[in-house]
Formats: sequence, C-alpha cells, structure tokens
Amino acid sequence: MKEDWSAVADAVNSRAAELALKQRELAEKSGVSLAIVREIQQGRIQRRRNPRTLEALSIALDWHPQHLTAVLTGQTPPDADPSAAPVDNPIIPLLNTIIREIRGLRAQLGTLTNRLDEGPRRKE
Repeated sequence: MKEDWSAVADAVNSRAAELALKQRELAEKSGVSLAIVREIQQGRIQRRRNPRTLEALSIALDWHPQHLTAVLTGQTPPDADPSAAPVDNPIIPLLNTIIREIRGLRAQLGTLTNRLDEGPRRKE
C-alpha cells in the first residue's frame, strides 16, 4: 500500500489554518510532540508512524479518528460522528504525552540493559 505523506501534510496544514491552530497548540491538543507535528506538517520525513499519532491529530483537528489514516492510504476519510462530543478534558492529551514518554524511556532502558548485559569489552 502506497502512503501519501504529502497529502497528510496538506490536510493537516489546511485544517490547522482553518481552525487557526498553531503547531504548538496542535501538539498540546493532540498530545503529539511538537517535533513530530512539525515533521508531519512539513511532509519531509516520510516514515511509518504509530497509528495513534494520526488518530490523536485527527481528533485534535475535530475529524473522525481515522481521517488522517484514510488520507495517508488514499481512501475517502469517514465523516466525523456528529453525536460524538469533542474531547474538552485537557488531561487526555497530557496522559497521551506521558504514555509516549514512558514508551520512549522503556525503549531506551532496554537498549541500555542490552549493552550492560554484553559486559565490558576487552582490548586485545
């Protein structure tokens, strides 16, 4: 499946402009790091992302949670559910940020543990 990250960048940029959201505001509202929001908006770094990242951005942009995933894969985005209430609780994005940070720390700890398990290397 071909991924169109430039289409995602265009969609995010258009919607953010429409909602008058700055990058920092979008990052805070979505719980996605500012660096990742920048990468996605610039469309220069095209790599696989956690599906939750696109979902969080979609929700922050008042779209259906699968909107950006559909854009990425060239599908028609689903309509936003009008009966779904927007997430106004500021705790949710903060918790999502904490979860991402913990996952990153866990990955770093795993790398460090593997290095320690290898033990010191002797020069011969």
